[in-house]
Amino acid sequence: MSQKILIVDDEPGIVTIVQNYFEMAGYQVITAYNGTEAMKQLEKSPDLVLLDINMPDLDGLTVCQNIREHIACPILFLTARIETADKIKGFSVGADDYIVKPFDLDELGARVAAHLRREDRKQQQSSLRFFGDMVIDYTKREITIHQKPVTLSRKEFDIVELLSAHAGQVFDRERIYERIWGLESSGNSDTIMEHIRKIRSKFAAVTMNCYIETVWGVGYKWNGLNK
Repeated sequence: MSQKILIVDDEPGIVTIVQNYFEMAGYQVITAYNGTEAMKQLEKSPDLVLLDINMPDLDGLTVCQNIREHIACPILFLTARIETADKIKGFSVGADDYIVKPFDLDELGARVAAHLRREDRKQQQSSLRFFGDMVIDYTKREITIHQKPVTLSRKEFDIVELLSAHAGQVFDRERIYERIWGLESSGNSDTIMEHIRKIRSKFAAVTMNCYIETVWGVGYKWNGLNK
């Protein structure tokens, strides 16, 4: 699905030009011509907002200040204001970039693309964790060690996800069982030992690192350090 841009400006001519440019580049575009309309259009969850400052009703600074705590996407100001104090105020209310009119469309496009790439990297990094030679992709539920895939069963991955997401924290078998199988399951925590044995065996086939440590008399913990 193409990324979605919200364009907010009280000058219809600018909105049309910018909308046509980004639609030709393959983006979805939604538009607003004042601050109140912009607030409503935000319900459509844009990936980036191009926001004019000088608008009737609610100006761009007010809109940005009102929405910044509720949305995480990049907000780029489009404005004729060029004073340093204005730029500082724009950044202080949560803007990510400041583009002065008149602007070059290709430069605008490049900045938008750069911000969206940065957001993509942030989202990807949030679902990935790196432990020495291991990479865990929590979204895809995939593990690679030395760039080699390690195939785990659903429950095995669930155990790895729980331990690795809380690296260094000790979990006893009962707690792991409750978190993975649920309180209403009819089995018992002894199955945890067998699952961890299988996980360790699969890891050992491709690495000498021990990721799941036994804390004797207590339980297990994740150690992502190379050994």
